[in-house]
Amino acid sequence: MTLIESNAPFADWMHAVQSRIETVLETLLPPAVQHPARLHEAMRYAVLDGGKRVRPLLAFAAGELVGADPARLDHAAGAVEMIHAYSLVHDDMPPMDNDVLRRGKPTVHVKYDEATALLAGDALQTAAFDALTSRPLADDPVVQLGMVRTLARASGSHGMCGGQGIDLYSVGETLTLPQLELMHILKTGALIRAAVALGAACGTSLSDDERTRLDHFAKCVGLAFQVVDDILDEEADTATLGKTAGKDAANHKPTYVALLGLKGAKDKAAELLADARAALAPFGDRALRLNQLADFIVDRRF
Repeated sequence: MTLIESNAPFADWMHAVQSRIETVLETLLPPAVQHPARLHEAMRYAVLDGGKRVRPLLAFAAGELVGADPARLDHAAGAVEMIHAYSLVHDDMPPMDNDVLRRGKPTVHVKYDEATALLAGDALQTAAFDALTSRPLADDPVVQLGMVRTLARASGSHGMCGGQGIDLYSVGETLTLPQLELMHILKTGALIRAAVALGAACGTSLSDDERTRLDHFAKCVGLAFQVVDDILDEEADTATLGKTAGKDAANHKPTYVALLGLKGAKDKAAELLADARAALAPFGDRALRLNQLADFIVDRRF
């Protein structure tokens, strides 16, 4: 089953998934009026009405590759997006990046307060795992348990949190390219790889070689996403990005632009895109949406 006709334009498919996941997140999150209302309001503020939904898009695209029912993909994609949203809430807080703007609106700790932002992030993390376990997402319960572990590892010290820790400890340092890539394989890439893996787990099983190819695609796309983020931080303005532009350079953070220069970073993004596409080649038309998403991630301007 597919969400939209297989020959529909990419923009139409993307809009259909984004609209669907917005509705899914609306239902997964507690109502804003439910006690404790301020906390629930902050959770919804952090998640709804903003963002490109790249991770849910990747989950749905991987799900289409394996013929997954969209109804199974809903909670998997929603779980990944709630983890992502929680990470942004915490990253923006004063002890971390101390930012005041996210997705074109005040960050959660600015809109509410620091304690509420901290709790909202914590609650979104647990809500993600509740979503991942609240209905059957795979034919085999063992597969679904593996999905829980995939998201947990991608979110913790071996994934996103570990990468953020390296980022914090590397301010003012000059990293080598392998060191910078390791940081972003964890910080940005782990959750992107999890999104693809979770989507693929919702459908027919893949061979070991197919899973390896899909994971390599996700690894390349995750790195490319961060390379492009670094380029946009250099080239785009705050209004376009919806967050403070130029802050990484101002804070002396290690970036691909700082290490490779602007042209070198753009060449790196193109190289990663080519590598990602090569990994998908044996899947043929089944990987259409994944290929289109890779192009979107590298070509985006926000």
